[in-house]
Amino acid sequence: MGDLARIFKAYDVRGVVPDELDEETARAVGAAFVEVTGAGSVVVTHDMRASSVPLAEAFASGAVSRGADVVDTGLGSTDMLYYASGSLGMAGVMFTASHNPARYNGMKMCRAGAVPIGGETGLTEIRDRAAELLASGVSEVGAGTVTRRDLLKGYADHLRTLVDLSGIRPLRVVVDAGNGMAGHTVPVVFEGLPVELTALYFELDGTFPNHEANPIEPENLRDLQKAVLDVGADIGLAFDGDADRCWVVDERGESVSPSTITALVAARELAKQPGATIIHNLITSLGVPEIVAEHGGVPVRTRVGHSFVKAEMARTGAVFGGEHSAHYYFKDFWFADTGMLAALHVLAALGEQDRPLSEILARFARYAASGEINSTVADQRAATARVRRTFEDRDGVTFDELDGLTVSGPGWWFNLRPSNTEPLLRLNAEAADEIQMAAIRDEVLAVVRS
Repeated sequence: MGDLARIFKAYDVRGVVPDELDEETARAVGAAFVEVTGAGSVVVTHDMRASSVPLAEAFASGAVSRGADVVDTGLGSTDMLYYASGSLGMAGVMFTASHNPARYNGMKMCRAGAVPIGGETGLTEIRDRAAELLASGVSEVGAGTVTRRDLLKGYADHLRTLVDLSGIRPLRVVVDAGNGMAGHTVPVVFEGLPVELTALYFELDGTFPNHEANPIEPENLRDLQKAVLDVGADIGLAFDGDADRCWVVDERGESVSPSTITALVAARELAKQPGATIIHNLITSLGVPEIVAEHGGVPVRTRVGHSFVKAEMARTGAVFGGEHSAHYYFKDFWFADTGMLAALHVLAALGEQDRPLSEILARFARYAASGEINSTVADQRAATARVRRTFEDRDGVTFDELDGLTVSGPGWWFNLRPSNTEPLLRLNAEAADEIQMAAIRDEVLAVVRS
């Protein structure tokens, strides 16, 4: 194997199988995971990729070699791992590469209670120790056990205790699982609900034969949008490969911004817990903190990325957090992200009244947004500096560098962030209307790409 630094990212492990990630590496990572975290027991879950079972078994072998007991839950979504870690009080790992192509796999790790492990909270140490074990060999120093346990029903039951779905009207719902893990979890979570379900691509297939399991890309929503219109559905839901993200389509077949969903769920959570804190990252809509404040909550802004959101939620005791990428975090779910719970909130909001989803959401969507636009640049810093110089002499303009460069002006703002892994700059822009947003967007892109 090559340098593990290539596959150990800021928040997880991800690489091509077997060139960058193989069973020998997974076994070494399993042993290193136990050594670094001190975990006496580890819960292991995996997605539907062909490589996931052998990699998960190799990781479990490494963990057992260090004396840890392993609970193998088999197939599951990433938020099922968080449920398992939280409910069982165990450290855990999920084998998935989320929406990446079939040749990839990876690991998402957490400590007991679904506490995330990232580069600054143990992942770097796990990487370095795994590299040492790969060089010397993973010798047996303990004798843990492996047991198997099915947690899918417990996961579904727990989610339904967090949202009141009693008394909602019958709904027609289309779900696009993208051949990912939502095809495994949705039927059980939705069981017994007054839902007429139209299922798209529920067959578990890690080759993703229909489209990428990445709903943030508009082309991957087209089948869902068509199906919503064809069957006259009330709502469409699209999940990514490991089913921890959920995207919403309204009854008109229109894609709904995750910022709008964040505002809706925040309002619902604040109705239950007045005055609570709500987390939003710095590229969610300006409407989110406005609506949180109007509902008596305390909005707190963070950097982009689940480790930052989860850390800020734990620090502030926030009840809910949302990101532009359709990750939604709940205090009642161990501060972890679960797209399925966000979907249940939207179904409850829709089923509690007779109005269509587009009308319900209209008051939560206040601004025109560009969505995330990537530009390939040779020098990220130089391009960002050019943009700053372009705007720094304008009246009423402010700057901050919490995460990349955020520039705010009268009725508009944009953020320009470098990718951590590619020569890209990511632009998000928002303004009071489409004309102003397009003008800001196009001006920034012209400077970046000059």
